[in-house]
Amino acid sequence: MANGKQDYYEVLGVNRNASETEIKKAYRKLALQHHPDKNPGNKEAEEKFKELSEAYAVLSDGQKRATYDQFGHAGLGNGGGFSSGGFGGSPFEDIFGDIFGDIFGGGGSRGGRGRGRRGDDLRYNLSISFEEAAFGMETKVQIPRHQSCDECGGSGARKGTSAKTCPTCQGAGQVRYQQGFFSLTRPCPECAGEGRVIETPCPECRGSGKTKAKKTLALKIPAGVETGNRLKLSGEGDLGVQGGPPGDLYVVITVKEHPIFKREGQDVICETPISFVQAALGCEIEVPTLDGKLKIKVPAGTQSGKVLNLSGKGIPHLQGYGRGDQLVVLRIETPTHLTARQKELLEEFARESGEDVHPMGKSFFDKVKNLFD
Repeated sequence: MANGKQDYYEVLGVNRNASETEIKKAYRKLALQHHPDKNPGNKEAEEKFKELSEAYAVLSDGQKRATYDQFGHAGLGNGGGFSSGGFGGSPFEDIFGDIFGDIFGGGGSRGGRGRGRRGDDLRYNLSISFEEAAFGMETKVQIPRHQSCDECGGSGARKGTSAKTCPTCQGAGQVRYQQGFFSLTRPCPECAGEGRVIETPCPECRGSGKTKAKKTLALKIPAGVETGNRLKLSGEGDLGVQGGPPGDLYVVITVKEHPIFKREGQDVICETPISFVQAALGCEIEVPTLDGKLKIKVPAGTQSGKVLNLSGKGIPHLQGYGRGDQLVVLRIETPTHLTARQKELLEEFARESGEDVHPMGKSFFDKVKNLFD
């Protein structure tokens, strides 16, 4: 990996398509194992903990993760998403309390019957054409996600039965242990922190209270989007836990390459070939634009690389009014496979013209002469 850094997914031991929950679970397990307070004086554990924290800071953030997936460590600018100076406002807020809770018996974020947890955010990659990105579009997509089980109404228990209060933690979801001077609070091993026990699970969802399904969503892609832009659909992510709100859906845009046009900001670049006769004498040519074909005049004596500007024929501004321009870059084609007559005419042209017909070339060689004289 870049800068000698290990792949963040390998650091946490998860697959590249791991969910937010899987990433959080993997980080929590390893962070507990390598936390400096559980390994006093162990420099190796301290470094490992910093490495884990850096990986989690990136992979738990939807935007940073998308950037990392596309560009690796180089795309993150400073080589990572973690600062050793502290965690303020970082994605550790909901998990770090758990770690300190397990180490020191602090409050943690897991416990408690009836404490709903927000569902995972989901990502959907949408590939669109150059024209669709330029002018916007409407489409429908199917998003695979979890929904509340219809069979048990999300309770996880078979119809006609219900979950019972956990006898071990009495519904608290946590149990307290005394270890020396410390009182440690941990998730209840009987109910896994849920505060309730399902004795007869629903056969449809096997006690989870949710099933997989696909939901069709209508998307409106605004004009002017480009590769890497994200659309956020609030509440269209995965199902929440214990009545918690659903997560969000992020639609990540990828714009396909166009065979003729290239984009540069809001401008469209179009390289157009012309013959050396057209360039020398001037002509009128037809060029493609996003709005259809358009006739433009090429002035006599045009040199290869000259740019003609078509105002307002570019990409609409995503957050504003108006459009960019289309830049027509003229490329003069040198003829090949000349006939004998064509060669004869060109040789006659060369004899008649002399060096005066090459003002740019003459200027160049004059500069070379002055440089070395």
